[in-house]
Amino acid sequence: MFYRLFYTKGFRLLYKMFCLMPLDTRKIIFASDSRTDMSGNFQFVYNELLNSKKKYKYQFMLKGGTAARKSYKEIILLAYHLATSKFILLDDFYPMVYPLRIRQGAELVQLWHAVGAFKTFGYSRVGLPGGPSADSLNHRNYTKAIVSSRNVAEHYAEGFGISIDKVVATGIPRTDIFFDELHKKRTRERLYEKYPFLKGKKVIMFAPTFRGPGQQTAYYPIEELNLDKLYDALKDDYVFLVKMHPFVKNFWNVPDEYSKFFYDFSSYREINDLLFITDILVTDYSSVCFEFALLNKPMVFFAPDVEEYIASRDFYYNYFSFIPGPLARTDEELISIITEENFEEQKLQSFIEYFYDHLDGKSSERVVNSLIINK
Repeated sequence: MFYRLFYTKGFRLLYKMFCLMPLDTRKIIFASDSRTDMSGNFQFVYNELLNSKKKYKYQFMLKGGTAARKSYKEIILLAYHLATSKFILLDDFYPMVYPLRIRQGAELVQLWHAVGAFKTFGYSRVGLPGGPSADSLNHRNYTKAIVSSRNVAEHYAEGFGISIDKVVATGIPRTDIFFDELHKKRTRERLYEKYPFLKGKKVIMFAPTFRGPGQQTAYYPIEELNLDKLYDALKDDYVFLVKMHPFVKNFWNVPDEYSKFFYDFSSYREINDLLFITDILVTDYSSVCFEFALLNKPMVFFAPDVEEYIASRDFYYNYFSFIPGPLARTDEELISIITEENFEEQKLQSFIEYFYDHLDGKSSERVVNSLIINK
């Protein structure tokens, strides 16, 4: 009871008190409730900052999930650093910051983890299952948010409940590695050394998004996949990696008889690394399709529940014309597309051009220069 009171009202009171202190124009805080290490967009922005001529002071407040308990000391420090940092950088949903009034001269920047715009989120979902109430405070206090293309800026403005002038098409920092040939080569070599079974056959990676209204109830109906059929049809030429969404905790056990074909990579944190050794991506409604498109490799959209998903979640675009690859509703269709190599790759170029304003590997540099150094 006391912890909950301190976590909410005590934290906000501390923040107001610390706001009486001077704003440190050289202090940057990286705050996340979705990762415990400096990875993703955070890592790329941080590296770019370290390489800049300006010197900053850094604070890191990182937790593995919104349910991860913060100690009393961490709550006090969070209030202090949020109140006194010139730049507050987020990479995902961060509930403790939303009730706060960001002080004048400070910047609350959302380095959102996803690329492009696919599934509706945030205030685009008011009135839908799992959507926020119209008077929610979530997201609304961002001073800036980044996107990959001006074409999706209106969707992020709507989703976050902010004005469109606060949405900046810098590109997404973690996509810079898709333009770094040496990094891709080294990543492939490292993965092949660690997982030698990835060599010699083509790699299919199955990376669906989660089902359910949110993080606490997320799941994936793995029974949608018929393991017998996939194994019989593809075992000679392929290996099949499964990369579940981080929200999904109902990991599945690979039957012994399929252990040389199916491999569970759900615990591998950075999905972008795995894309470099993937020959065919099988996904459904996941934003991973945006990153994979940059590799100009084929993808298949396995979505047996597409009509149900549209009714409950919906998209910013017509799903059937949006996806840059064929739709498979059944295991038979999925197998047929893969074995016949009917990947509809002609859709990729227009998809890339629409969802990326920049294809130069300099998104981290743009974020740092336009949103931090030159502010």
